[in-house]
Amino acid sequence: MAEVTAEMFAREVETALGARLGALLLYGSAARGTHVSRRAGLNTLLVCDAVDEALFASLEPAVRTWTRAGHPAPLIFTQQEWRDSSDAFAIEYEEIRQAHRLLAGRDPWQGIAVRREDLRRQLEFELVGKLVRLRQAYAAARSDAKQLTEAMVGSAAGFFTMLRSVLRLSGRTVPAAAKDVAREAAALVGFAPAALDDLVAHVDGRAQLALAPRDPRAAAYLAVMARTAEFVNGLT
Repeated sequence: MAEVTAEMFAREVETALGARLGALLLYGSAARGTHVSRRAGLNTLLVCDAVDEALFASLEPAVRTWTRAGHPAPLIFTQQEWRDSSDAFAIEYEEIRQAHRLLAGRDPWQGIAVRREDLRRQLEFELVGKLVRLRQAYAAARSDAKQLTEAMVGSAAGFFTMLRSVLRLSGRTVPAAAKDVAREAAALVGFAPAALDDLVAHVDGRAQLALAPRDPRAAAYLAVMARTAEFVNGLT
């Protein structure tokens, strides 16, 4: 199958929507320069005038080609939703703001502000939720190497998002590379950065994580997540 680039997708979306297009963004690891193509597709976000069946019909050919190439369909916001949702998606807005590229349309960030308290509240909620779900998975799969590995790997991308948000909330510069995020967060929060070394190698695409039954690396990861949740809970 021929490669479908973000630029090709953008041209198709721009042609399909015309004046209805507000903005199409590429965001996440591809925009940070840390994307591992064999692990995940490219993330995009679409802002448009309204969401209706006519919009989906217009987008369908472009999205079909894009998703068949292994990329997720774009997140879709109306312009009003985009203006009104920075309080509900504070983490996501700051993540996208820091690592994005405008593929088509107009810059959507004018007038968008994220309040620190909204970021702190969502971060605490997400971290504690991720922690208790991972503990649940650990309790069920502690002796099952395959399930234990899947649980740890499945939570990794979200946890590194949380670590970047912790740095951002604390007024620190957020590095692009996972290893640098882990090092900076470890120094700030108070955990041993080596506890995340194998997970960082997996996220970077340098090694495939494979845990053993009752692997101490899983317990160490849980402890890092618990310490991070405790740190965020103490922020004001």
